[in-house]
Amino acid sequence: MMHFLLKLRNAGAATLAYLWSGWGAIASILLFCALWEAGARAYGPLVLPGPVATLHQLTHMFHEGVAAPELVISARRSLSGLGAALVVGTAAGLLAGRSLTAAMVSRPLVTLLLGMPPIAWLVLAMLWFGMGDATPVFTVFVACFPVVFAGAMQGARTLDNQLKDVARAYRLPWHMMLADVYFPHVLSYLFPSWITALGISWKVVVMAELLTTPDGVGAALAVSRAQLDTASSLGWIVAVLGLLLAVEYLVLEPFKRRVERWRSEPV
Repeated sequence: MMHFLLKLRNAGAATLAYLWSGWGAIASILLFCALWEAGARAYGPLVLPGPVATLHQLTHMFHEGVAAPELVISARRSLSGLGAALVVGTAAGLLAGRSLTAAMVSRPLVTLLLGMPPIAWLVLAMLWFGMGDATPVFTVFVACFPVVFAGAMQGARTLDNQLKDVARAYRLPWHMMLADVYFPHVLSYLFPSWITALGISWKVVVMAELLTTPDGVGAALAVSRAQLDTASSLGWIVAVLGLLLAVEYLVLEPFKRRVERWRSEPV
């Protein structure tokens, strides 16, 4: 009973600490909105609508049933390419990290993939796959893959050999080796790369939709640009950023804190 109460208290303290840490993020967002409002007053609503006008336009777009379908389409494409990059990049990076030769061979390839701009991949994807869903999904995948691969490979390469030797000396079962030795270390490298890939995926999918598809947030941005509707353009941008922050802070960050709770536990 005491052990259960202690775990409950630690979980409550961790939850409160996580909620309290959100004040820093809220403060930075409010500061950004203040600077945004100052710019809107300096340049006028035609050039830069303020945050209140942008949120009003975004609310109107949701009420009219315009925003939700386009956001769902973009989210589906973004998460499809990102999911494939996470699975393939993580698996390939962990395998490459187990071998020094594989790591040396793959490093220049990863550098080339990271250095190639997504717009170049988009042009190739348009030639290969046409103007459908495959083009943005492929572009997201190839833009996110090297980031995830590099994080997974670095995590596998930097695992402490002494820690593995101690685990073998105590003859830990394989499932304990994975859960208590390998996963905590590797995930500390994977999570930053996953969060970076998440941001890349949304940027790339909007760019790809802007140039290749008739639907999605990117296509809606192209329409608002043609109509010189700056408020709608900013509304779409705010909607995408809101989804990005929601996925990071409501899904990835709590999962990361749960997996890395060993960092704050007393020894």
